[in-house]
Amino acid sequence: MREAKRVSLRLAIVLLLAFISFNQLFAEDDTILYESFDKSFDGRWIVSEKEGYNGEWKHEKSEGHDDYGLLVSEPARKYAIVKELDEPVSLKDGTIVLQFETRLQKGLECGGAYLKYLRPQEAGWVPKGFDNESPYSIMFGPDKCGTTNKVHFILKHKNPKSGEYVEHHLKFPPSVPHDKLTHVYTAILKPDNELQILVDGEEKKKANFLSSEDFEPPLIPAKTIPDPDDVKPEDWDERAKIPDPEAVKPDDWDEDAPMEIEDEDAVKPEGWLDDEPEEIDDPEATKPEDWDEEEDGEWEAPKTDNPKCQEGPGCGEWKRPMKRNPAYKGKWHAPLIDNPNYKGIWKPQEIPNPDYFELDQPEFEPIAAVGIEIWTMQDGILFDNILIAQDEKVASSIRDTTWKPKFEVEKEKEKATEAAAGTDALGGFQKKVFEILYQVAEISFLSEHKDKIIELIEKAEKQPIITIGVLVSIVVVILTVFLKLFFGGKKAAVEKKPEPVAETSNTEGSSEEKAEENEEPAPARKRQSRRET
Repeated sequence: MREAKRVSLRLAIVLLLAFISFNQLFAEDDTILYESFDKSFDGRWIVSEKEGYNGEWKHEKSEGHDDYGLLVSEPARKYAIVKELDEPVSLKDGTIVLQFETRLQKGLECGGAYLKYLRPQEAGWVPKGFDNESPYSIMFGPDKCGTTNKVHFILKHKNPKSGEYVEHHLKFPPSVPHDKLTHVYTAILKPDNELQILVDGEEKKKANFLSSEDFEPPLIPAKTIPDPDDVKPEDWDERAKIPDPEAVKPDDWDEDAPMEIEDEDAVKPEGWLDDEPEEIDDPEATKPEDWDEEEDGEWEAPKTDNPKCQEGPGCGEWKRPMKRNPAYKGKWHAPLIDNPNYKGIWKPQEIPNPDYFELDQPEFEPIAAVGIEIWTMQDGILFDNILIAQDEKVASSIRDTTWKPKFEVEKEKEKATEAAAGTDALGGFQKKVFEILYQVAEISFLSEHKDKIIELIEKAEKQPIITIGVLVSIVVVILTVFLKLFFGGKKAAVEKKPEPVAETSNTEGSSEEKAEENEEPAPARKRQSRRET
């Protein structure tokens, strides 16, 4: 009897511990949203029915894998799809991790592959009405078109004074990887106002939400602004130099002398064929069989270079060549002298900024839904493993178990493909060069020139023969930056205060505004039926 009681007690303890562990497991589960797309998205994600969003989303496997994702299936289309969360997620209560995978299976010439984390919408909004005007809290992910090549991070923040929502763009964001492999993008928002951007688990950017060095425009406005009502005085002279009023044009200065004159010492070459025309009728040309002289006019053979002119020194009327006129001086101008009335460049006086406010922490809007709203010229973009979590470890674990195995397989397959294609030593060398150049583009002091450097690298990838020229160009850019740093630092710069970016329907700096450029029709082929007279 006692033994039976002991067994019952032990069983009760085991069950109690299991219950406690089960509850702790769920209590410690910091996953807010995880979408693996292992099953069809129908019913869980809502496709927009707004006009113009006609791109077809598909539930497809990633190329070479059994892993499913959400596929952009057609090129040159607008796409929109959204998933509402069970309840809005606050971004103010501790760490928040945003993460997702994307694979550009056909590359990305012009288009976006970013996510929008929507704030609570106005009353009456429905997911089927999701479009580019649906307000978001954060936009995060790759965007590439023309000189734009960046992993966007844009925060829409409400100015507590004006009530206006302003887009704040992360300065100098990472570049989009240039291959067709699966990549994972992670944004970590921390309670100490720190933001980390990871690409494939590697930190590419660290920023502070309240730093004016990290966001454009800054979240905290300037304390003072130029007085919009201030007017430059009429007698304010901004000219540092002026023409010398006492200077006089020299008597021997001839402004009418031509820049070039005939070379009087030149002699007509011996054997010059004065009577031969430079062009003659093409002796091999024949009138087309369908030529109608009533409709097309009298047929004349096309002209060709006179072979006699090529054999001799030249044909036609001989003229002396021109040479620079030693007496030429051009128009006379009085020399410049220091302006005694110079007052400097006028600037309006500074006044207190009526929209200024202070922050200890950004007033993040909660996330109520996750959406993808893009315009892209490429198909084959695959989204997968979308995550919102409260712990970096959750994101790291998912990267290790979902992204990393796929990436390693794709990397090995890429190497095998290159080997099978017989990539020679030069090709391998060029690839290494490009990898190094992309790393150079990420150097912080080159950030202002990053777009130009990326553009040069991409041109070289398409035309490998110009690799050396690109290297020289990038070296010139780097040397220019060094020269500015060492020799140009003492020059006073005119500070430009950024204008706040008000909430608009189109995202500034995204590929959408570039992808809809109209193509000019090719000019019609002109039939050369006869010579114009």
